This record gives sequence, structure tokens and C-alpha cells, in this order.
Amino acid sequence: MKDEMLTLTQEWDKTFPKSDKTEHKKITFHNRYGITLAADMYMPKNASGKLAAIAVCGPFGAVKEQCSGLYAQTLAERGFLTIAFDPSFTGESGGQPRYVASPDINTEDFCAAVDFLSLQENVDPERIGILGICGWGGMAINAAAIDTRIKATVSSTMYDMTRVNAKGYFDEADSADARFAMKQALNQQRIKDYAAGEYELGGGVVDPLPDDAPFFVKDYHSYYKTDRGYHPRSLNSNGGWNKTSSLSFINMPILAYSDEIRSAVLVVCGEKAHSRYFSEDALKKLTGDNKELLVVEGAVHTDLYDGGGKDAIPFDKIESFYTQYLR
Repeated sequence: MKDEMLTLTQEWDKTFPKSDKTEHKKITFHNRYGITLAADMYMPKNASGKLAAIAVCGPFGAVKEQCSGLYAQTLAERGFLTIAFDPSFTGESGGQPRYVASPDINTEDFCAAVDFLSLQENVDPERIGILGICGWGGMAINAAAIDTRIKATVSSTMYDMTRVNAKGYFDEADSADARFAMKQALNQQRIKDYAAGEYELGGGVVDPLPDDAPFFVKDYHSYYKTDRGYHPRSLNSNGGWNKTSSLSFINMPILAYSDEIRSAVLVVCGEKAHSRYFSEDALKKLTGDNKELLVVEGAVHTDLYDGGGKDAIPFDKIESFYTQYLR
């Protein structure tokens, strides 16, 4: 299977500065569904031999020029070969229709990244890990449950997207009636989209910010809608996902077999993050003495996107975790 020819931006257009400690290039790879994915590869300068490698993705609705690229470049500075990729249907990656998410395909995106890394001459295929941020933290754990080639997984400030879609925030809409009403609305939207011949977008992070917006909405706005994290290809910074994207998440829960993961998993969350409960509940299901939860003192959800101006991302711990389990 050949990769689709994608048009990739060559200039540095990240939300973080370029490091002089790494080498960077654009690459593509394809997943099992034939979708070609775009990625940035970061390599430590003057590295030799076969390296441990890490594939990074997230947050949900972000692009590789935002958080995932920052994580990937920083870990490359610390000696790992890394790729930060755009998920199927988003960013510079291929796939039609645009701006749709899938618990299956997006889990597969991580496994496809492992396919690609396993065949690189400067990568040790026995030393591959993955890192998922926000919604892709849940996808990363789901990938670790299916892919025995993954030796170490980090989930940072995670969301379980199937849980939040089916039950609402903090499980406040966890009832058959609430789900029925939601499915009715989404199925009516399907008819509307089919008639229009295009998919209506749900809107990204709300802007301008209402005075009565809950804290987590203000938290997202402070990242996606400001110079701190805005990117023109980011769904959350702009028009958002198509409205029917959440359909497949409602009745196809991820993490069903996460208790069978034998490889190492580090779950990182902020002490004050609204999403903390996803991480804590995910850890409860994981088994084995190679599973760990790290709660970052004082951090909110988006502090683990870019450090929040206070170096909140625990890169020392993440590095030591990968060093230990990607020996």
C-alpha cells in the first residue's frame, strides 16, 4: 500500500520554538484503513545506533503543531526518536470526510505509527512507546490493550471520549433517556447533513467567552483561542468537529480490555484538572506493578498541554519512565 501524496507545510509553524538540540523533518505513513497520516519526526542531534522511539498524539481537536509536537520535540532532546502525528481526517493527514473522529480508527492511528517506527533503520522495534494527550490519552491506553508491540504508554491529562460522549461531563447525563434524546438529535443531524451534501461543524471552543462559562471552558479558551496555543489547522481553535462525530463514541466504549494490558502505563493528570476523574478511574482498572498514576500538584487540564507557564509537564518523570521500560 502506498502513502497518499499529501501537501505538507515545510516552514516552522508550531506554537512552540524550534529546538537546536534536535533534527526535524516531515514524514507520512498509512494506517490499516488506507488513510495516510502526516507527522513531524524529531531526532536527537548526533544520535547513532538504534534508538527507542515514541509516537505522540493529542489533544482531541488539536494538531501536531500544538501540544503533541512540544512533547515529541522535548523527548527527542532527551534522547528518543519521536513522531507527533495528526489523526485521521484532521490537520495535514488524509481521510474523508474531514473533521470526524472514530474510537476504532483513531486507536488504529497509534498502531499504524508503531508499524512505521518498527521499520525505521535507526529505531529498535523492541523499544517503542506511545504518548497520548487529552482524548488521545484514552486512545493510547486502548491501543496498548490491542498492540503487544507497545512497551510503554503515557497518558497525559486524559479524557475517555466514549465515556464523556455517552454520559456527559462528570457522568451527569448518564441515563437512557438522556442518551435517547442525544441520539435523536444526532440522527436528525444526519438527515440534515445528507440533504445538504456536507457535514455541519459543531464549532470549536466558544469565542467570545461568556461571563458564566464554567472553568474548564475558560481553561480551553485560554489555550486554543489565544496566542498561547492557537493554530489555524486546529479544530478546537476554529470550527470544531462535525456535529455527528460523537455518534460512534456513544455505544462503542474504549478501555474495555485495559485490565489486560501487560506493558507499562504511566497516567499523568493535574491536581486541579476537571478531567482528573478520567485518569483516576482508568488507573483503577489497570493491573500489574508497572502501572502508575502521577498527579501534578496545582495543575489544571491545559497546564499539561504546554506547561501553563509553570513547567507543569513532568518531563523528568516521563523520561525516566520511558528509560526504564524502553531499555
